[in-house]
Amino acid sequence: MTASAKAMAAATEPAPDPRDYVQDGLILIGASKQGHDIVPECIELALANRHGLVTGATGTGKTVTLQVLAEGFSAAGIPVFAADIKGDLSGIAMAGEPKPQLVSRAEEIGLTRYGNTAFPTAFWDIFGNDGHPVRATVEDMGPLLLSRLMELTEPQEGVLNIAFRWAADERAAGDKKMSILDLKDLRAVIDEMGKRAASLRSTYGNIAPATVGVIQRRLLVLEEQGADRFFGEPALDIMDFVKTAPDGRGVVNILAAEKLMNTPRLYATFLLWLLSELFEKLPEVGDLDKPKLVFLFDEAHLLFDEAPKAVIDQVERVTRLIRSKGVGVYYVTQSPGDVPDRISAQLGNRIQHALRAFTPREQKSIRAAADTFRPNPDIDTERAIQELKVGEALVSFLHNKGEPSMVQRTLIRPPMSRVGPLTPAERQALVAADKVNGAKYGHTLDSDAAHARLAARNTVVGKMQQSFRNAFGNILGGKRFS
Repeated sequence: MTASAKAMAAATEPAPDPRDYVQDGLILIGASKQGHDIVPECIELALANRHGLVTGATGTGKTVTLQVLAEGFSAAGIPVFAADIKGDLSGIAMAGEPKPQLVSRAEEIGLTRYGNTAFPTAFWDIFGNDGHPVRATVEDMGPLLLSRLMELTEPQEGVLNIAFRWAADERAAGDKKMSILDLKDLRAVIDEMGKRAASLRSTYGNIAPATVGVIQRRLLVLEEQGADRFFGEPALDIMDFVKTAPDGRGVVNILAAEKLMNTPRLYATFLLWLLSELFEKLPEVGDLDKPKLVFLFDEAHLLFDEAPKAVIDQVERVTRLIRSKGVGVYYVTQSPGDVPDRISAQLGNRIQHALRAFTPREQKSIRAAADTFRPNPDIDTERAIQELKVGEALVSFLHNKGEPSMVQRTLIRPPMSRVGPLTPAERQALVAADKVNGAKYGHTLDSDAAHARLAARNTVVGKMQQSFRNAFGNILGGKRFS
């Protein structure tokens, strides 16, 4: 019996445990009909960190496929991070019900018994309403991503870079409190630079008052959009996403993104920051038997829409190299054309739900999507993409030494957890029960950083101390005064 057949056979036993869907390094995603046989379609865990792409039109079953992926990885002991755009993915925290259509699908793909269970879940929310707050310091975000978030021009980005550099130089000179942690710290630093533009010009270059004004207005817009609740402390410890439950299953980290999608640039920038943090913080581990973390990036086109070359370069670099950190990244979007070719080329495991072709441009997109698969002589891929039913997909997964399998028309297995969202009361109860993350991130810290330091400097006493330092700093070795 092949390893894939074992995975299917194990899943037909009565009252299946989630881990029954994981056999011999494979997780069961669905099954295809090949001739008279029903053949399981599985992702090889050893190749799951070669990334993936899930595409399809709205309403074709992408969200349920995301749920099945998250369940499979969790059952294999792999933590998952996923953005929940519509709230439907939150149902993974509750056991599902054996609804007739789900039982019917299970029987159709050869699962003679269909079991239901909940999966270990942690809820997160940038705004702190539907999950534990997620925060980062402004310095962690850095000027490149912050410039994109504020839609700055190149000269304006240059002034923002000067702000970060000046604050870093002040810290290097001994003023450890000149950290830029939240937006009020950044606003204070930009304001101070504007006042000192003449004295800073020879060291850092021109700081135009008009540019300072533009950046301050853009910061105000960010605050109005709620981004000020993201920047600050305690900052997220990325390792809190890499946890397993006591029973060995990976924790599924769900980011509440319904409100976040009202500011799509903040959503895309946050997830790119998160990817970059994983890349920077996780050690090199090479190829493992299974990933350390799987990252499911829904509405991935937002990452690339109108993105400057520097951002695209960063996404490509992180996607290409994060594999060696043991992280698998799965981009989810409507069309394969939403992802730039040089990034799409890194995505080996592919699931294509139905696409509709009502215009010549859409027909061209379908042809392009069909061309991304390894051909199967038994399937007209271009035609199949338009004929797929809800819950059906064309799949091609990496196997053996990393080569893609021939495309197969596959019925995705039914989830074991609830299909549909949690109620607000259910979500809040689960968030409250997560005492560890609640204690760590439940309270905002107002740290003594750049805003407080510059406010103290601009008092009468502060100005006198600064004048004294300017006059005698060289003699005293550059000592700072509080």
